[in-house]
Amino acid sequence: MREIVLDTETTGFDPASGDRIVEIGAVELMNHMPTGQTYHQYINPERSMPKSAFEVHGLGDDFLRDKPVFSKIARVFLGFIADAPLVIHNASFDMKFLNAELKAAGLPILPMARSIDTVDMARKKFPGSPASLDALCRRFGVDNSAREKHGALLDSEILAEVYLELIGGRQPDLVLASRQKTPHGSQISHEDWRPFPRLNPLPSRLTDTETMAHRDFVVNLGETAIWAKYAKK
Repeated sequence: MREIVLDTETTGFDPASGDRIVEIGAVELMNHMPTGQTYHQYINPERSMPKSAFEVHGLGDDFLRDKPVFSKIARVFLGFIADAPLVIHNASFDMKFLNAELKAAGLPILPMARSIDTVDMARKKFPGSPASLDALCRRFGVDNSAREKHGALLDSEILAEVYLELIGGRQPDLVLASRQKTPHGSQISHEDWRPFPRLNPLPSRLTDTETMAHRDFVVNLGETAIWAKYAKK
């Protein structure tokens, strides 16, 4: 299964107020494992960068001035994500910006159902605990020391590691997909697994002398001793 872990950086919080995307970063996963394929693009927002946004990601007007506008890179971006599910931290934020840009470019928008929100996943798995990306990195021991400022590609790479931890580790299907055969040959899933009694019980490792000594010990305990109940079976 192919998935895309994605992040954006923007000029603000609301595309309806004129805020735009300035950076997109994405990481490809195949069967929950990074393939090494990434997408990274800086974008000219065609407006000035507010100081508050610059302090978050460090992308200023001078740096972005010669970068392509969204409409010029939209089809390449759509080609990279194709029809894969989109793993996003706080998906509603990034999806509303992506869809505002796609709509302005005259392209089809992305259904919200395509997104997998890792904030929702974290809140369900750890109710009442912080669900920020930094908090989840601390919880799972994911190295985010390079994250001095927000960056779409770096954040996507970090989020990919966090996502893999949220779904159960780097090889979630290794155990979950396993099947075990019963002594009669039928198969059961891991949810129903129980240890089976041995078809051929192991022989006792007690010597005859040890067995007789234990029997005498139980007799001396009296009929109310719990060992006496087992001895009668």
